[in-house]
Amino acid sequence: MSRALWLLILSLFSLTFTLSASSSSWGSRSILRAVNTDNADVHDYAVELNATNFDEVLRDTPASFAVVEFFAHWCPACRNYKPHYEKVARLFNGPDAVHPGIILMTRVDCASKINTKLCDNFSVGHYPMLFWGPPSKFVSAGSEPTQTKSDIHVINDGRTADRLLSWINKQTGSSFALDDQKFENEHLLSNVSDPGQIARAVYDVEEATSTAFEIILGHKMIKSNTRASLVKFLQLLVAHHPSRRCRKGSAEVLVNFDDLCPLDMWSADRQEDQDVQAALGNFQICGRDVPRGYWMFCRGSKNDTRGFSCGLWVLLHSLSVRIEDGESNFAFTTMCDFVHNFFICEECRRHFYDMCSSVSTPFNKSRDFALWLWSAHNKVNERLIKEEASLGTADPKFPKMIWPLRQFCPSCYLSRNQKNDGIEWDQDEVFKFLKEYYGKTLVSLYKDKGINGNDGTNRALEDLVPSTNAIVVPLGAALAVAVASCAFGALACYWRSQQKSRKYFHHLRSLKNI
Repeated sequence: MSRALWLLILSLFSLTFTLSASSSSWGSRSILRAVNTDNADVHDYAVELNATNFDEVLRDTPASFAVVEFFAHWCPACRNYKPHYEKVARLFNGPDAVHPGIILMTRVDCASKINTKLCDNFSVGHYPMLFWGPPSKFVSAGSEPTQTKSDIHVINDGRTADRLLSWINKQTGSSFALDDQKFENEHLLSNVSDPGQIARAVYDVEEATSTAFEIILGHKMIKSNTRASLVKFLQLLVAHHPSRRCRKGSAEVLVNFDDLCPLDMWSADRQEDQDVQAALGNFQICGRDVPRGYWMFCRGSKNDTRGFSCGLWVLLHSLSVRIEDGESNFAFTTMCDFVHNFFICEECRRHFYDMCSSVSTPFNKSRDFALWLWSAHNKVNERLIKEEASLGTADPKFPKMIWPLRQFCPSCYLSRNQKNDGIEWDQDEVFKFLKEYYGKTLVSLYKDKGINGNDGTNRALEDLVPSTNAIVVPLGAALAVAVASCAFGALACYWRSQQKSRKYFHHLRSLKNI
């Protein structure tokens, strides 16, 4: 073998070894990087906003205060400050917040071109820069910053997590600590007998609606025999949900329902509903993800009490007092179908089905249906009072009780039967109470904050939807949705184009077929 050939072989071997070592070294760094990423706490508690959702999120949050951090992603000081900011945000934001519903912690990246005007509106002069104030004042500050200058304050002493939290404690008169842990819900509304607190339940009704929709999709519960039930319930939400954004979101789901979930999707030659569930999951039935994960009116003193079940009851009651006489039986069958098909607590579902099945004549008046639902809820509470007492599972601060309490509605009580300890009710007064409590009072906070009817389009929807009784039959339901969707611009045109080919018109099923 010639010397030149040996040199060539040695050169190739050296090159191969070098590449192999380099690859090994790169691979080791890659593995270490992956390990570090896995071990890191990558969850951001602060809500990142931009110019497209800034006003909406801050206007719709139930929090009493907001902190907005203006930063630039290229700024080293901002990157170093982020862990401090996140330590504080952990206490207030997200489903695992220790002190939820008090302060909304947000961030805006001024280095993003979409936020240039937004950052200019707040005269951001350095990074990071923190502002504090009522959430609604940030919304108006975008257009008239001089009028809200006294309501929004620059946080000048928040360069570490400890100092920021200390500053917040001074503003709120609180004693929050960075090591606070979520173990029980100690920050409850102090006066549980105040009827005005139901106003805050509109947020719980939104969360219960979103949670119910997530459960339906997560458990893949839309089947050939449950499809019509969901359509009927969506129709009811479009017409009568107390939250405008839930009415809008329900209409968007309903408008697209036939395309996403056609009647023939369960035929043998089609894959079952994996893609459908994913597509429906892209819809946010109550609007964009305003930070939630906590309950306002429905928050228990323990983390495993109240919450979703309470929010769902409030939703059903709020629907029952908004319908008109001609809609009462449709609403009754729709709710019974919905609970039977989509509420995953088996015992609760069975008990509710039994109460539905005991109704022998159709409801002709909305009053009769609202009172039936109220009576059914009290029957559930009577059963749970006994069970929770024997098992010790009751919420100590919110035990089940017969509703409404005498202090809420003295005129609802006629007398107490001493023989069987029953209550004799004045049902006319009870109905008046239900209409006021779950109707007007429930949405009063929205009205105070200017969320309902804050523009001509939404005001038109407010005028149209409550007056319609078109959902008595499925065709009427579709027309009601069409009228409502006029308020949403492009949805209306699309809806009208689909009317002649809608496939989900169906006969109302009797309770025998629930």
